[in-house]
Amino acid sequence: MIDNSVPLREELLRHGNNHSSSTHAWEALADGIGWHQPTPSDCWLARSRTVSVVIPAHEVGYSLPTVLDALDAQHRQDEFEVIVVDDASADDTAQVAARHRVVDRLVRLPERMGAATARNVGTALARGQTVLYLDGDMVVPPHVLTDIAARATDTSVLVGFRHNLRHEVHSHDAAILARIPNLAADHRVVWRPPPNTTLPYSGITLPEPLDGRPLDDTHDFIDLGYGQSYYDWDLPRMVVTALVAVPRAAVLDVGGFDAEFGRLGWGMEDTYLGACLIAAGLLVIPLRQVVGFHLDPPDAAEQWQHKLAGWPRTLARYRDLLELPAPRGRSETFIAAMSELLTHCEVRP
Repeated sequence: MIDNSVPLREELLRHGNNHSSSTHAWEALADGIGWHQPTPSDCWLARSRTVSVVIPAHEVGYSLPTVLDALDAQHRQDEFEVIVVDDASADDTAQVAARHRVVDRLVRLPERMGAATARNVGTALARGQTVLYLDGDMVVPPHVLTDIAARATDTSVLVGFRHNLRHEVHSHDAAILARIPNLAADHRVVWRPPPNTTLPYSGITLPEPLDGRPLDDTHDFIDLGYGQSYYDWDLPRMVVTALVAVPRAAVLDVGGFDAEFGRLGWGMEDTYLGACLIAAGLLVIPLRQVVGFHLDPPDAAEQWQHKLAGWPRTLARYRDLLELPAPRGRSETFIAAMSELLTHCEVRP
């Protein structure tokens, strides 16, 4: 139970992340399939959860067709829902989503409101028990939806990974859907921070080069329970919404994503959601086979510099929120706020 009298920062110290019994119990039911193995489309466990894919999208016309094609190619036998929330794009993002057959619902926000709000709107509309948050530049292999549906529960955050591809690479690769992403390309798996440089998240400085292995060295994040850290990484920071699956009811209960992050700049809204879900008792469990290609935009370097410029503001917001009690019991307020916002949005169909 969450104690409403203590700060979220202290609440995180009370929660472990030993998911071994959960993963072993799943493997005992899974007819020889390992937790980190791709799941056959006919696995009976995949029928136990309904899944909604929520894609926040802002000017991703260059990548969204491939992202949606990859979802259309999923080998999941049961139906899943795809919701695209266009964050007031000026390019053809909305048109791409509107004409793609895999998209069940398209929402256009009336003005730029940020990815946190876009995800909140999609979550409010979602009908699945599990929400898979997928960025509009993330291309996933065909087994991913089955992997998630087979393993999702009401008490777990399932974390996927990303393999970044430069625009000049993926834009000339017509066979991108047949490629296999590399797990080691994600910084949460192989991490080589610059020495003698202050790392802004933790404030630490490493005097020597480090060949870090966060995923392996923390035993699939188990050792990050009870507020522990691995250099610059802690458990909330492992929750990255480029590719992550969460129980919808739990997201509603904590009030969704904090929209203020989007107004301040880039990043940290997923870290804060992760912290809230951990405080609510959820376990953060990686899926090593769930790796997608992240497709860089043509102006990736410029966009990255712009994002980094705003990160101190969102990091400060996160630190302030850690000193407040963990949110809970906010489902009704959340749905009411999103219902009001939806009256100002264009929704199709």
